[in-house]
Amino acid sequence: MTSTTSTTSSPTPPPPTEESDPYCLPRDRAAALLAGAPWRRFAVIGDSLSAGTGDPRPGYAAGGWADRVADVLRRIHPDLAYLNIAETGATTARTLEAQTGRLAAFRPDLVHVPCGANDLFRRDPDYALIERTMRRVYDAAAATGAQLTVFTLGWAFRVPAFADWDERIRTVNALTRNLARAYGAVLVDMWDHPVNDRPDLVSADGIHFARRARR
Repeated sequence: MTSTTSTTSSPTPPPPTEESDPYCLPRDRAAALLAGAPWRRFAVIGDSLSAGTGDPRPGYAAGGWADRVADVLRRIHPDLAYLNIAETGATTARTLEAQTGRLAAFRPDLVHVPCGANDLFRRDPDYALIERTMRRVYDAAAATGAQLTVFTLGWAFRVPAFADWDERIRTVNALTRNLARAYGAVLVDMWDHPVNDRPDLVSADGIHFARRARR
């Protein structure tokens, strides 16, 4: 008589949702952390990364990170005014030319500024020019009297067409960190964030973080 050994495979864990995701802050808790925040006029300028473009994910609410921030701030100040004029493909120069005038007219007290991502899609980026243009954007945003925010690019943001892509990211991230210090901007440093390790972090376009990354 031949004996057989049966093996039982472990059940596949369910995919994460907003409720189970350790990197996803519940709205009520976010509102509690921001209780007393003074901001009533929130503006976002820049490119698609500023706007929070990305593929949807099951189990996660729709909307980019900026819309989520506005939603939380409205729990504190229901009369919050929100302006998001970030454009897909906008370079820093485009942001300066086409968005800063509308930003000034809006009179914000909280502004998210871009981090130069689209300036890197040139054969030979001119980092001195990028820094000068970014500084002019920061000047225009700071002239409103608003608190500035910005984030660096994560290492999961990759463009294989450029062999020196990591070096490009590190260089523009260094510019962003220096400007954040100079202008007192709140810096969200995404370069080493553990969310970069997620296999499904990036959208189908290979560039933008998916909704599951929107924290």
